[in-house]
Amino acid sequence: MGLFERAPQLDALAGAIARGAATDGSASGSVVTVAGDAGAGKTSLVAAALTGVPEGVRVLRAACDPLSTPRPLGPVRDIQVGLGDPFESDTLLGAEARFAAQVSAAPTVLVIDDAQWIDAASVEVLRFLVRRIEALPVVLVIAHRDVPLGHALLALLGDVARMESATRVGTPPLSVDAVRDLLGDVGADAAHVRALTGGNPFFVAEIARSPGDDLPPTVRDAVIASTTGLSTGELEALQLIATAPDAFDDRLLPFAGAGIDVPTLRRLEATGLLVRTSHGIAFRHELARLAVVASTEPGVEALLHRRVLDAWERVGGADDAVLTHHAAAAGDRERTLRYAVRAAADATRTASHTEAVAFLTLALEQLADDTAERARLLELLSTEQYMVSRLPASLSSIDAALRIRELLGDHDGISTAHDRRAVVEYYSARRREAERHAEAAVDPAAGAVAVASAQATRAYLAYRRHDLATARSIVGAELDTAPVDAVALRLSITAAAASLVDGDTSARTLLRQHASAALERSLDEIGTTAYSNLSALDIEHRRLADAEAVLAEAIPLTIDRDIPVCGQWQTGMRARLHLLRGRWAASAEDAASVLDSGWAPLAAVWPHIVSALLELRRGEDRPAADAHVRAAAELADRLDESLVTLAVLSVRAERAWLTGDADAALDDADAALETAASLPGTQWAVGDLRVWLARLGRPSAATDDRLPEPYRLELSCAHAAADRAWRELGAPFDAAIAAVHARDAATAAAGLASLDALDVPATAARARRMLTERGIRSLPARPRTATLANPSGLTNRQLDVARLVARGLTNAELARELYISPKTADHHVSAVLGKLGLASRRDIVRAAASLGLE
Repeated sequence: MGLFERAPQLDALAGAIARGAATDGSASGSVVTVAGDAGAGKTSLVAAALTGVPEGVRVLRAACDPLSTPRPLGPVRDIQVGLGDPFESDTLLGAEARFAAQVSAAPTVLVIDDAQWIDAASVEVLRFLVRRIEALPVVLVIAHRDVPLGHALLALLGDVARMESATRVGTPPLSVDAVRDLLGDVGADAAHVRALTGGNPFFVAEIARSPGDDLPPTVRDAVIASTTGLSTGELEALQLIATAPDAFDDRLLPFAGAGIDVPTLRRLEATGLLVRTSHGIAFRHELARLAVVASTEPGVEALLHRRVLDAWERVGGADDAVLTHHAAAAGDRERTLRYAVRAAADATRTASHTEAVAFLTLALEQLADDTAERARLLELLSTEQYMVSRLPASLSSIDAALRIRELLGDHDGISTAHDRRAVVEYYSARRREAERHAEAAVDPAAGAVAVASAQATRAYLAYRRHDLATARSIVGAELDTAPVDAVALRLSITAAAASLVDGDTSARTLLRQHASAALERSLDEIGTTAYSNLSALDIEHRRLADAEAVLAEAIPLTIDRDIPVCGQWQTGMRARLHLLRGRWAASAEDAASVLDSGWAPLAAVWPHIVSALLELRRGEDRPAADAHVRAAAELADRLDESLVTLAVLSVRAERAWLTGDADAALDDADAALETAASLPGTQWAVGDLRVWLARLGRPSAATDDRLPEPYRLELSCAHAAADRAWRELGAPFDAAIAAVHARDAATAAAGLASLDALDVPATAARARRMLTERGIRSLPARPRTATLANPSGLTNRQLDVARLVARGLTNAELARELYISPKTADHHVSAVLGKLGLASRRDIVRAAASLGLE
């Protein structure tokens, strides 16, 4: 079938390939996405464009397999095998860089077909490549169907969408005229066929292959019409080939028992349904394969899959994911269990935790009895579900495991299940339940490893509520005798974090060292947890530049190693960091990304607080702000941690100051402050609440000795000094709001001007009314737009660009650092200058400190 109504799409695709694959030194790597429904002609369009690839440019192609659970690193492994350098590592570590180096060793067009079936690990490898592609001699072509929300592919497509150099090619339905041309002399009514097929080229072509027949009512009938004339044996061979979602491996032919010889293959090829690939015999379209599968007689499909599975076991070399697919379709419970467990282990090793969940779920479906093996698989499943932040499912799995362990009288297993339940409960923001299960896990009848792990969990929970005495007592009793590295590292991280809470900043180095040690041992969750706590404490104690550096390192780790549960928490912390630094757009972006995921309640606390403050300060949506306050307050009650309780009360106090509305919840503020006063590491949260209460005319009788300097200065009426202290810390909003409350008119007016420049109209309006009521007349005029440079409107990507410009990097250097083209770098710099209201790069360098870009 030729191409119909695809000239604009072909020109766009071929042009993008030609520009990116030029061999004269002018090439700039790029990405092209080709989107469309099944049968829309994506593969044919790409094939036509590839005919114009210049000499000296290689073409690498891989197709994703339509398995029920994707094969981990399927297309990546296929490309590497084609290059003669197969993937052999047990983990994903280093795979991204290695793959990028392999495909960029020469000018290359890399085609990933049927990306709607891609696995999560391959997505991360391709995202790594995409972030650097503009500096590489590579054109990446991604052909895909639309995918649902939550699909792994969306992260990759999101990255591509933000690239100005990317080309997006669609495959719209054919018009009635094009359908008429495609049908040719068939004699069918073109308008009716267009309505029947929706203009899908494959559907139309299959109808055209059955001239003289009545119009088939479904695509299935159109495909089956192509098999007319095949013998019973040939049709059986076609159905056998259809059991392989990717391709039927040639090596299976002698063992599959279908009599597939050369004459048979030729007759099957004549149907137009099959095509030969480097992996064997495949259907030209997945729709055709599914139609053949649907036509298979009841009971026959399972027998065919069993024959293929038997053949694979004789031949050897199949992925466990492929064997799992055939075993499940064959209804072979024993072999499905065996291969699904092995496939899950492979998925875990390669950081494909989503796929691991699917394989373990399938394995458990094969076990009916409450055996120790079922409990073991449930525990593995619970861990994987926790890693991908499916917390309710994780709790359900570990509960089921616990019931089995109790029936079996397995004290080790009971302890382990309670310990796992404690961790998941805490991330579900249910501290009381977490502590109850952690206590239950300390079973004297359990083994040393299980009990030590439970004690490590107890110590961590105590540290998180700032009960450092309990945390240190547990660590002191357990650390020297910890039976395994994982437990020792967890205890060491808790000890270092407790020291940092106490003000020992040398513990920052210890936390980094423990994180590195854990990551080197592939204890990814433990390593990223160390980073999470380091960044959270840095932000709490206003070491903002340090926190920024930690998060810049930690968040990519959670993405590369597929640990959403930690990534969400760190992103929530970054939302708070951006808020403190006056970066409203970046803060809102991060907060929304966590809340929209709807997964880990623990990670949602600060995003709710941040969202409430952004809405209040900018006066955009009061009901939304109130909803965020209620949500944060509910989570604070469930967590029962002083820092969170004080933070929510501070939000309520700021809301009361802004709106003038009384809030009865603030009647609990004195009790919360009294509780916090006895806890170490709460001084910043205490100071924030006390200052807001003072602004409301509700000063505390407590002494100010423990308060950090900016709060102590404001409470002693040294507002100008407090303003300077906040600016030195890189917190412009706190500086401005402190200055506004100064008794000195000039300082107060300058604070109001700063609020205007920060683009917080509701806060600025409230401050202007307050100063007017005080009789201060020399106030700055209400601005129509922000007149001073501030980073409030910069996205996370634009902040990255601004930091590099502040360091003095040229566009070429910036492009190399961010793996983009110099042209794209120039566009980003222009956007940054426009949002900051600055005229030149030198202005960014001069203003770096005041903008928090150093």
